[in-house]
Amino acid sequence: MRSLLRSVWDEPRPAAAPARMWRDWLLAAALAVLIPLEAVLRPALPARIAGAALLVALLPALLWRRERPLAAVAVAFGTTALLPLVTGGVSPELYTMAYLLVLPYALVRWGSGREIVLGAAVIASKILIAVAISQLVLDDALTGLIVMSSVTALGLAFRNRARARARELDQVKLLERERLARDLHDTVAHHVSAMAIRAQAGLATSPNDPAAATDALRLIETEAAQALAEMRAMVRVLRRGEPLDLAPSPGMGDVTTFAGRARGGPEVDVRITGDVSGVPPSVGAAVYRLAQESVTNARRHARHASRIEVRVDAGDEEVRLRVSDDGDGGHGRPAGGGSAGSGFGGGGFGITGMVERAGLLGGTCAAGPGPDRGWTVTATLPLAGASGAAGASAVAGASGLAGASRVAGASGVAGASGVAGASGVAGASGVAGASGLAGAAG
Repeated sequence: MRSLLRSVWDEPRPAAAPARMWRDWLLAAALAVLIPLEAVLRPALPARIAGAALLVALLPALLWRRERPLAAVAVAFGTTALLPLVTGGVSPELYTMAYLLVLPYALVRWGSGREIVLGAAVIASKILIAVAISQLVLDDALTGLIVMSSVTALGLAFRNRARARARELDQVKLLERERLARDLHDTVAHHVSAMAIRAQAGLATSPNDPAAATDALRLIETEAAQALAEMRAMVRVLRRGEPLDLAPSPGMGDVTTFAGRARGGPEVDVRITGDVSGVPPSVGAAVYRLAQESVTNARRHARHASRIEVRVDAGDEEVRLRVSDDGDGGHGRPAGGGSAGSGFGGGGFGITGMVERAGLLGGTCAAGPGPDRGWTVTATLPLAGASGAAGASAVAGASGLAGASRVAGASGVAGASGVAGASGVAGASGVAGASGLAGAAG
């Protein structure tokens, strides 16, 4: 019981409480008109002027109920509890006083655990004091408790729903990072394999080279094999026990596999322009994944679509992707658009995963209704990639082939220690996040 109370007391505030919106100002303005109007239209109501003046004075509490929910509740319910002292024990019963229920809802929805406990104590004290001075009969007090309990339950429901949604979004981002880590692993593994091949070639020609070069080449081969083993172990951990897939990651050229017409679906037209030879494998894999998700979403959600266009333009500094369809109801398309078949997180988080993948590579991704009809997804990925992703390619160039030639130099085995630093690539396997591979570039 004590641990439960402690957990409630230590409950933090929900993150990213929304700022004041136009609806808040509209509500306050409407109440500022309705409260005096009710006081005028109900002349027989006792203490209506004092009650209306207090309710109008409390309207600013609506505007900062999210930023300071406890203060809003304390001020509102504290002053209304003291109002009978000014009106001679009479409590005005204005209908517009119901807007004060928004404050305990905001307290439960946006407050911390201790703020909720203290605010509940303030509200309970007001009700108990009203009963004690015979301002409220027991039946009315019980009705008030039921209403407050309903408001509290509603606030808790929305609070827990938002928390569950945030966890799902974090899970989608984590899964997307794992997929990107796998793609980066394949990129690094390819270049480390080249190191091993060069080492084997050096061993074949070693009779004509100094013995130190032979030892250095053996060291390159050992370190490259160890790097591959540790990278594969990293992927096994990231996939949480799933069998290791050694198939190569798809690249930008594989986008053409989406072309054609699925059974009963729209025709997919793919066009790739520019020089794709200079596109890093990590960027090419990201372009493929983004196009895959976009095409799958269009096939699933584009109503009456007859054509899907996929355009990839490889420039000197960036790759631009555009996927559009000619379907109806673009504005009704689900923003998440997740699809189970694509491998991206389903349940309405496909766009979230796409934005996450593009952001990890230093690019951008956006989706929305087309200018005329249908739905359009655009993405821009710099060829340099994010420092973490592109760093994997830099590892291959700097630590791999260049390092091998450095070993072949007069420095012999001593120079090999510089290439042995390629084990730093394997050390990157200790970093679960995709951006952790950036350290390999060092």
